[in-house]
Amino acid sequence: MTSILVVAECDEQGEISQSTLQAIVAAKGLVDPVVTVVIAGEAPASASTLAVGKIVTLSSVDDADAGIYDQATAVISSLVESTSPEIVIFSKSDFGSVVGARMAFRSDSAFASDCIEISNAGDGVSVTRPVYGGSALAEFEIPTRPAIITLRAGVYEAGTETGLPLIEAFESDVNVERVVSVTGTVAEAREGVRLEDANFVVSGGRGLGGPEPFSVLADLANALGGAVGASRAACDAGWIDHSHQVGLTGKSVSPDVYIAIGISGASQHMAGCSSSRAIVAINKDGDSNIFKEARFGIVGDWEKALPSFLATVRELKA
Repeated sequence: MTSILVVAECDEQGEISQSTLQAIVAAKGLVDPVVTVVIAGEAPASASTLAVGKIVTLSSVDDADAGIYDQATAVISSLVESTSPEIVIFSKSDFGSVVGARMAFRSDSAFASDCIEISNAGDGVSVTRPVYGGSALAEFEIPTRPAIITLRAGVYEAGTETGLPLIEAFESDVNVERVVSVTGTVAEAREGVRLEDANFVVSGGRGLGGPEPFSVLADLANALGGAVGASRAACDAGWIDHSHQVGLTGKSVSPDVYIAIGISGASQHMAGCSSSRAIVAINKDGDSNIFKEARFGIVGDWEKALPSFLATVRELKA
């Protein structure tokens, strides 16, 4: 048997996130898996039908821990110590990246971040993750237990299978001294689908020449039911908010189609979108690296190519 803890996260509506559902699929793809989902706080209604054997709730992790994760780190570490799973899977998010790394340090365990594939390897686990700024993929074997992993969103399809898991609470006697407190939060203003969850992403870069073209990109994204992304150069120039940034220092996306407009395709940007199922590139420079990564490409002026592209999408959807 392969014992696995999947640490869940919830979306803005308080329901189990898509990235967690994807992590469950990844866990169930291992050899003879025994999957337990861990929920920090109370379990939402949707948790009662997850296709796993057990759900463990951590009621001692409260809302005051949001963004700090001291309680979550301590309590989940205590749970891992008491249950001795072989693998602990987080989503590659702020929560997963921080808590996973802290747990690994506390327990002197291996930590593999931003993984795009997980499999069994002898008595351990094998993971595949981007290296060298996303310009290559490397496979690592982790023989120690537990292997603590963060999984990139979108690399596995969320499952539709349902179940009737046993739900139990884990009470920890860990005492966490609060040395930091959150005095306020600012919610990100967003309309439509989240960038990380979008099946279609339309991204713009330095080649757009300014902020105005992003309204055209938004029209195409809306027509496709997707989201707008951007390169770091476009965000740093102030053309669009950094919440749209895709890349090594931004967000990782794995849409069905990633449309890169005026983006050169530097390895730092490709690190955030290389797991897209298809990349479409529009760029005036035929020697740009983006064309080495793209399945389809247009060498030319985006101002001439994009209007007909958008018109065709609207015609097909009419």
